[in-house]
Amino acid sequence: MDAIQACLFDLDGVLVDTAKYHYQAWKRLAGELGFEFTEKDNERLKGVSRDASLQILLEVGGISDVKEEQRQQLAERKNSWYVESISRMDASELLPGALEFLKECRANGIRTALGSASKNAPLILANTGLAPYFDAIVDGTLTSRAKPDPEVFLLGAAKLGVQPGACVVFEDAEAGIEAAVRAGMRSVGIGSPAVLTQADVVVPSLAAFSVAKLREWQVTA
Repeated sequence: MDAIQACLFDLDGVLVDTAKYHYQAWKRLAGELGFEFTEKDNERLKGVSRDASLQILLEVGGISDVKEEQRQQLAERKNSWYVESISRMDASELLPGALEFLKECRANGIRTALGSASKNAPLILANTGLAPYFDAIVDGTLTSRAKPDPEVFLLGAAKLGVQPGACVVFEDAEAGIEAAVRAGMRSVGIGSPAVLTQADVVVPSLAAFSVAKLREWQVTA
């Protein structure tokens, strides 16, 4: 087994919780289009790109034959509301253990990268104070294929100059864990073991993990 040299992190659900802001914006858009978009409907959008999310929302509302120009306008309107919300984020919205674990990685010489589909990742990292703790950032502006495609994590490893086998991915979504597996990387699931069945290790949050556990895991794996 390769020695662990780098940790790659998803953003939403691992470091911060921006899902609520996405839902609020999609719900508002649905309301303007004349239908209700529920939390159950919103579950279908997890780990899905903005364009694909819009398509799902339109399907929920029974709306078809929307021209491409109008689709772009709708997506941009939703995104403007979302950006307005995340622009008010600060360090108080970091998930438990996120900052502490990133600091610990830095102190132990473990390189770090963000691997997120979000095109607003730099804004969120800046507002929450996490930006200085990353050696590389791979977001939706640099990738063309969504998870479970491994592109985002492979690009992160390349930017760090680390082989995939020496990387550990931290993810809260099934698609993200699958992307890590397909990239040839080990993975730590953040959430439920019943859901994240492909993860090598599952913890409820980064507060339940540490570099020491990373080392122990490496020795015993």
